[in-house]
Amino acid sequence: MQNGSYSPIDAEPNSSYCAFCQHSDIARYVLKETPNFLIVTDHAPLVEGHLLIIPRRHYTCYGDVPAELDAELFVLKQEVQKFLAQYYAPVVFWEHGIFRQTVFHAHLHCFPFGTIEYDHVQNLHGAVVHTQEDIRTWYARCGQYFYMEQADTAFLFVPDTDRYLQIIKGIFAQAVARSGYTGWRSPQLRQVEGIPLIEATAARWRAFRHRRRQDHNPRRTTTCT
Repeated sequence: MQNGSYSPIDAEPNSSYCAFCQHSDIARYVLKETPNFLIVTDHAPLVEGHLLIIPRRHYTCYGDVPAELDAELFVLKQEVQKFLAQYYAPVVFWEHGIFRQTVFHAHLHCFPFGTIEYDHVQNLHGAVVHTQEDIRTWYARCGQYFYMEQADTAFLFVPDTDRYLQIIKGIFAQAVARSGYTGWRSPQLRQVEGIPLIEATAARWRAFRHRRRQDHNPRRTTTCT
């Protein structure tokens, strides 16, 4: 799956330009900022609710993100899980890990795909992931990967095009179809069609955050006697 590029049309493929480092380029998509991460809407969403978790500093992939950021990332993933489960469907996390990336800055896709049918016995994956350290270890030893996580299972895959397409065309396409889309749409088409999806996602995120603030700061009531 090519994720679409935030880069200007005239940006050179091998230039030093990075859309995710140029925060002004993605400011309109930002839903939440923390000291080390951003949660943003994808600018060319596959479905409504498609989010990204992006580190502020430039790391090539999550295998390159240092361990001291793991706790903060974990909290954000939990928040996204709650948001998507409440308004859409259970989350599927996905990362290219440089393999077939178009923006070479770590970004974790958060898809409201619900349960997806991945047959573990096919052994398409190269490793089971238990912690972020497993991703760093793979990246240090093997380099490229792609990553998929749902519910309580997470896997790393070797950067093999056939395996990649089996996941994308055999699994993700079915999940996208459940949202009413037929066929695989180009990033350019998704960007055009995505404007109302992004607006709807942002509105629901605001409602979600407002409700969470209310839950954490309930109004005090007094009883007169």
